Amino acid sequence: MPWYNGDYPPSYKNQPVILRKKAVEIANRLLENGVDEGVAIATGLKQARAQLKKEKQSPKKDLQK
Repeated sequence: MPWYNGDYPPSYKNQPVILRKKAVEIANRLLENGVDEGVAIATGLKQARAQLKKEKQSPKKDLQK
């Protein structure tokens, strides 16, 4: 079952909003590819954490020239 607009797995309830949104996005993509719902939920959360951690650690590019 895909999740939309504030509907998300209970295990995502206490996660920060930005992490939860990214995890739902990833989990929905996995579901579209036929991955089991339980696996999609766990993988979505794990990959979202990794992506957000990577984004935090990467240096910000100076957009002003």
